[in-house]
Amino acid sequence: MEVSIFGRKDMQEILEMKEVIEGVKAVYKLKAEEETAVWPLVSYDFEEPAGVMDIKSGYIRGNINLHGAKMLNTFWGNDNVNTPIFNGLLMVFDSNTGVPLGMMDASYVTCMRTGAAGAIGVEVLARTDSRKLFILGAGKQASFQIAATLILMPGIEKVYIADALSYENAVNFADRMPEVLRKDFKILNREYVDFEAIEDMAAGVGDSDVIITITPSRSPVIKKEWLKPGTHLSCVGADMKGKVEIDPEIFTNAKIYADDKKQCMEVGEMELAVKKGIITEKKVVGEVGAVIAGLIPGRETKDEITVFDATGVALLDLVTAKIAIDLAKEKGLGRKAEI
Repeated sequence: MEVSIFGRKDMQEILEMKEVIEGVKAVYKLKAEEETAVWPLVSYDFEEPAGVMDIKSGYIRGNINLHGAKMLNTFWGNDNVNTPIFNGLLMVFDSNTGVPLGMMDASYVTCMRTGAAGAIGVEVLARTDSRKLFILGAGKQASFQIAATLILMPGIEKVYIADALSYENAVNFADRMPEVLRKDFKILNREYVDFEAIEDMAAGVGDSDVIITITPSRSPVIKKEWLKPGTHLSCVGADMKGKVEIDPEIFTNAKIYADDKKQCMEVGEMELAVKKGIITEKKVVGEVGAVIAGLIPGRETKDEITVFDATGVALLDLVTAKIAIDLAKEKGLGRKAEI
């Protein structure tokens, strides 16, 4: 039996953001139509050396018919020993037969599908005339959020970059971004987009139409009073217990959407707001896939504050893995192994 094997470099050559976006949208819609299963999240915090591990798994029915699991590890000290901080493996199986289809590096898959997810939240819930984007976080994942958002929201003209720990890091990131878009994502003809590192986060947030948060923060950074009417927030960084990036009071007068409602209430951005009694389950309008499927409304007025809580589900990894397998056949990349 042959199984496709893809390393990190393979995935970088194979995957294309536009295809990943379409795959993620399709899975969100199938989830809303009850054609998927998200299995319980397993996570563990390592104390010495400091790190975190999570296992996400699930099943997609419909015309995709896949199941599988991803184990992802983040060990921050790896940066000091010339080893990637972010590592993992993804296994995907054919749900008609249980036969394994592929095993691959999970880190790049995660970056691509997470970028797609945050941007889809923007496309579905932000004002269509949005022009200014604020990115909280200048780490590796931030470039994927920007790339996907520019694909789906070509009207964006200004991108503020903020790093709560290092303004210098934000400056370096903003300077590199045009070249990253060209080289890593093949996004051309975006000379009109201005990338600016910003130290005064209140000013940057208040001037922006869209906020994407992508940090490992465990205390709120974005404050309620900074937001202007009509702002959309895609909160992507909070995906485990204790992580939080925005003031929980923001939820009091916002329309709230999730990628997976149960998971978001337990380990997502809304976890703290739920624990404090600021919101209950009834306050959550629904899942973003239901908006895509036309089952529930999204934004209804230009002044609404909307929040998309995206904890990430294995379903997105699985569809991205299948896209990689199909594109690899077209491009003649990757390798096969007998098992």
